[in-house]
Amino acid sequence: MAKAKATVFFCKECGHESAKWMGQCPGCHEWNTFVEAPKQSAGILSSRVGGRGLGSGSASGRFPETARSRPKKLSEIESSGEERISTGMEELNRVLGGGLVSGSLVLVGGDPGIGKSTLLLQVCRNLAGEGHRVLYISGEESLRQIKLRAERLGDFSGELSFLCETSLDIISEVIVEEKPEMVVIDSIQTMYREEAGSAPGSVGQVRESTQTLLRIAKEYNIAIFIVGHVTKEGTMAGPRMLEHMVDTVLYFEGERNVPYRILRGVKNRFGSTNEIGVFEMRGSGLSEVANPSEYMLNGKPEGASGSVTACSMEGTRPVLLEIQALVCRTSFGMPRRTAAGTDYNRVNLLLAVLEKRAGLHLSDCDVYVNIAGGIRVNEPSLDLGIVMALASSHRDVPVDDNRMVFGEVGLSGEVRAVSMAEKRVQEAAKLGFTSCVLPKVCLSRISISPKNLRLIGVENVREAMELISR
Repeated sequence: MAKAKATVFFCKECGHESAKWMGQCPGCHEWNTFVEAPKQSAGILSSRVGGRGLGSGSASGRFPETARSRPKKLSEIESSGEERISTGMEELNRVLGGGLVSGSLVLVGGDPGIGKSTLLLQVCRNLAGEGHRVLYISGEESLRQIKLRAERLGDFSGELSFLCETSLDIISEVIVEEKPEMVVIDSIQTMYREEAGSAPGSVGQVRESTQTLLRIAKEYNIAIFIVGHVTKEGTMAGPRMLEHMVDTVLYFEGERNVPYRILRGVKNRFGSTNEIGVFEMRGSGLSEVANPSEYMLNGKPEGASGSVTACSMEGTRPVLLEIQALVCRTSFGMPRRTAAGTDYNRVNLLLAVLEKRAGLHLSDCDVYVNIAGGIRVNEPSLDLGIVMALASSHRDVPVDDNRMVFGEVGLSGEVRAVSMAEKRVQEAAKLGFTSCVLPKVCLSRISISPKNLRLIGVENVREAMELISR
């Protein structure tokens, strides 16, 4: 008698299962996404969907009577509103949408050594100091290592407990017994379940562990943070469906040799996405940067050509940035094009617009564009700032240091309107700028114009080029 196969294949992107490996997933049509996992793990996962044992795995395919639930109308559903818990860090509260929601599952990802564990340890300290019960579970560090790191961050008090464990069965029992208000799992790649039958960190283990934590968060109304590793491509390690299972996905970005860190929300079921929080890494931990615009413009050269101040919207927050451009004659047969902090293809598009619509001959020039401060921005409102920085460097004529620029540039050379123009103008006035170049169509949308800020509306790139020589 043939032995039954103990493994199945499933897609990392959509979770489609198959008895054999396939090059292309029939569910999401992605290539080379099938991985092998123990068949028992797949059965466990399907039996726990929704936290109520909705898939019995029987041959009949019917759900047991105890698992059935009656559909409800919207008027029958009780809703007492979202219970927000302040983390004690305004930058983190902003990214979360106003605070931590009870019963939510939050995934925090970032490069090794970027400060994920330090950030969450500070959050645990703040919540415990306010009287909340907090449990910090580490699968990577010993209790002694955690204590040494905690001593560098300051005084800890309140109901804050620590546990070093990797078995999710034991962790589940401890959480149910302790009933904390917040739990930190550091990291999800070190957790494992005996029933899954694979090594910790594998696709099946990560998927099963996350599903178990999701069930605990929803059933017991506990806010859970899980730390996730990222790959060398900058994406979250493990199955792609991991990001679909959680409520919120946060990425901690920055260079290890630069003290500033950016916390970016890319998914949030309880608030807006694309919000950012800015932190500075110090010897005593992470410190909040209340005014990112001032930090981004710190060290901006005065009277230098190719340097322009522009405004980008990160969620609901206006952030002023310095755009740097360097245009010089090439020494090679084919000119070089480099873009750091913004979209490379967008820079090439704007160069073509300057060639065609503004008469600048850049085909025999090397072009380098950089967003100072280490932040990456792809918002179209930076187009006008990039165009003016390129023209300023090409002509070797500086742009007024007290001038801020924003606007989208079309292929015909027109300057198009952007959203939240009034917030951008108010941010420029708050930081002491005296003039602002913006799309002319946005002038009518600004109801309150600051007294000490001159608004200059432009319709196309030729009008913007004329402002450089003034």
